Amino acid sequence: MLVEFDHADRVLTVTLVCPVSPYGFGGTKGADGEPCYDCYSGSGGGTVNPEFVRRIIAGDRTSEDPNSPRNVINAFYYVPPFQSPREEEFLTAALMEKMGNDRYPGDFETTERWPNVAPGRWGPINAGSPKYLVGDAAALVAVQPRPPILWIRGSADMIVSDNSMFDFGALGKLGFVPGWPGEDIYPPQPMVSQTRAVLERYAANGGSFTEVVVEGTAHSPHIEKPAEFNAAFHPHIQR
Repeated sequence: MLVEFDHADRVLTVTLVCPVSPYGFGGTKGADGEPCYDCYSGSGGGTVNPEFVRRIIAGDRTSEDPNSPRNVINAFYYVPPFQSPREEEFLTAALMEKMGNDRYPGDFETTERWPNVAPGRWGPINAGSPKYLVGDAAALVAVQPRPPILWIRGSADMIVSDNSMFDFGALGKLGFVPGWPGEDIYPPQPMVSQTRAVLERYAANGGSFTEVVVEGTAHSPHIEKPAEFNAAFHPHIQR
């Protein structure tokens, strides 16, 4: 969304495909993106599965372990048993990720606040922490001019959802991460509800948005059901 903020006069339309919440990924609660803790614990570079990271570094193309990049892509980016005809090309691209504390997933800090990891300074996962997105939601609502926004997502997305399987709040509630402080302090982040609330404020302030849910798809509706995706996308950009 930074292009829209900085160059709004050059933007005709905006399309968001399974976007992260305007309040970032992890560490917030409620529709208004209130931080669970002031250190934004549970977001940033320390939240990525280290075994997944290790296997990317190793160039793992196997399918025996659930943490292999191939299996993570097929299990979470798509609704099984879908597999892309371009699976090998996508896997090759994924394994080209630049890795390290200053690349993917980025560095992190330890904290006494559950789940004991807080965002660092470098890398793409830290860039998606609410620590660095403070004010983005308000900036979107206030931007001028306000191009029409298409928000398109998969009905079965387990990465970006109100109960994301990559969110510590959801994992703690399910008992997968010990020490969960409870629903009042650290509930599952309502990522979809947060996005909808911000876009409704955008519309109330003179903008417009359309939410399209592609049934039977996960985090990649444009790959799983391109015809359905294009049926929404092409008319939007041709307006």
